[in-house]
Amino acid sequence: MPFQRSSGILLHPTSFPSRFGIGDLGKAAYEFIDFLAASGQKLWQVLPLGPTGYGNSPYMSFSAIAGNPLLICPDLLVEAGLLTHNDLSETFQIFPTDTVDFDRVIPYKMQLLRVAYENFKRSPQKEFQKEFQKFLKLEAKWLNDYAFFMAMSDTDPEKTWNQWEPAIATRDPKAIAAQTKVLQDGIQFHQFLQFVFFEQWSKLKAYANEKEIQIIGDIPIYVAHNSADVWANPQNFMLDPETFEPALMAGVPPDYFSETGQLWGNPVYNWDYLEKHKFAWWIERFSFMLQYVDLIRIDHFRGFEAFWQVPAGEETAMNGEWQTAPGVALFETIRDTLGSLPILAEDLGVITPEVEELRDMFEFPGMRVLLFAFGGDSSNIHLPHHFVRNSLVYTGTHDNDTTVGWWQRIEEDERKLLVRYLGYDSVDDIKEINWLLIRLALSTVADRAIIPLQDILGLDNSARMNMPGTIENNWRWRYSNSEILTQNKDLQERLLSLTQLYSR
Repeated sequence: MPFQRSSGILLHPTSFPSRFGIGDLGKAAYEFIDFLAASGQKLWQVLPLGPTGYGNSPYMSFSAIAGNPLLICPDLLVEAGLLTHNDLSETFQIFPTDTVDFDRVIPYKMQLLRVAYENFKRSPQKEFQKEFQKFLKLEAKWLNDYAFFMAMSDTDPEKTWNQWEPAIATRDPKAIAAQTKVLQDGIQFHQFLQFVFFEQWSKLKAYANEKEIQIIGDIPIYVAHNSADVWANPQNFMLDPETFEPALMAGVPPDYFSETGQLWGNPVYNWDYLEKHKFAWWIERFSFMLQYVDLIRIDHFRGFEAFWQVPAGEETAMNGEWQTAPGVALFETIRDTLGSLPILAEDLGVITPEVEELRDMFEFPGMRVLLFAFGGDSSNIHLPHHFVRNSLVYTGTHDNDTTVGWWQRIEEDERKLLVRYLGYDSVDDIKEINWLLIRLALSTVADRAIIPLQDILGLDNSARMNMPGTIENNWRWRYSNSEILTQNKDLQERLLSLTQLYSR
C-alpha cells in the first residue's frame, strides 16, 4: 500500500542510554520520541523486539512473538511497586555508557527481574493481578508454549530443545503436563516478564502515536531453530525426522556482504505444509505484531518468492540452491484474512524480476540504500534518479557502515562518482558527508526516508550496529546520554529544517 511522504529514524531500543547497562523502555525512550517530534519526524524504526539468544542478535530470537525482557525498565517497575529503590541500589553496577556488555548485563538484569517477580507474587494490588490473569487468557495460544520453553531451557541452558528428554522434545501430552507442574514457578516467571514487557511497550507506543509518530516493526523471515516456534510447531519447518536438527538451512549466496555467502542456520519452512493449512502460523504472527507496531518491515522479503537452502552439514552458504516459495498465495491469504497490510519489503541482495513482481503485486514499497549507490555507474538502482515514489530510502541500515565510516574507507572511484553526481568540483569540497547524504535521502521522491541515528550524530564505524557474517561485538552500540538529543536544539532544528524543506 502507498504511504504518505515522511521521514524517521532507525534506532533499536537497546541503544538508548540507561544506567542499567542496556537501553530500555523507560525515560530515554520517551525522550527519544520527544526528539523525533521536535525534529519533525513521523517514523521510528526498530529491529525485532524478541528475546535474543545466541550472539545476542535480534534476528535470532527464542520467539517470533515474545518481547525481550532485557528491554524492561527497572525504574518503571519501581513506579509500579514491583521494585524498590533499595532493590536497585543494593544490586547497582557501573556499566559502559556507549556499549552493551551482554555478559554482565544479562545476569544482572535477570536478577532484578526475578526480584520484581517475587514482589509481584506477594503484591496486594488486585488490579495488577487481574490484568495479569487477563493477559494470560488473551495470549495463551503462544504464551504457554513460550513460557514452558523458556522455563525448560533455564534448567540447562546448554541444551537445545531437541536435546531434551524425547517425550518433552516431541511434546507428549502426559510428559508436558507432568513437567509443567515441576516448572510451574519458572513458567509463571516468564509469563510475568511478557506481561510487563508488553505493558511497558504498549504505553510507549501509545505515547509515540499521540505525537503522531508511527513505529516500524521488523519481522525476520526466519526463526531460530532453538526457539519456542520450532519446538511447538516442528511440522512448519524442514527438520531431520530423527534428530530434529535443520535438514535444510537458510542463508543467502555470496553477495556484497560476504564472499562465501551467509549461512544463518535457521531451518527453512515446510511451505507445502504451511500452504495446506492456509498459512495459519504466519497469519497469527502478523496479526499479533500489528497490535504492537504500526508498520511492518519484512526482513529478507525475496525469500517469499524464492529462498536459498543449504543442506545440513555445510559450513558456508556456497553450496546451496534456490527453491520457489508460495509468496503470492501467502500474501493473498493474509490480505483476505487481515485486510490491506502496511508492509515494507526489505528487497536487498539478489533481486530478480519475479521478486519485484511479487513486491509490486501487493504494492509493498522496497528499499534503496545510498551507501550502495556509488559503486558502479549511473545504472546503479540505488542512485536517486532511479527511485519510485512507493519506496523507502536509507542512508544506511543496521548492517552497513555508518555514513562517516563508509566515507573513510571507500575506494576512490566511489568518491569520484559521488562528487560528480552531486555536482561538486572535487572530493575536497565534500564536508559533513553524513549531512550531505541525509539531505540527499530526504530530497528524493521516495515516500519514506529513514536515517540511522548514528548518521544524524555523525559517528564513525565505532558506532556500527552489525557486521553481517560475524558473531562477536555486534548489536552493542548505544549513545551515552539523552542530552545529546534533548539539549541539542541546533541538531533538532537542522533536521527539522531539512524535513520541512523536502515536504516530509
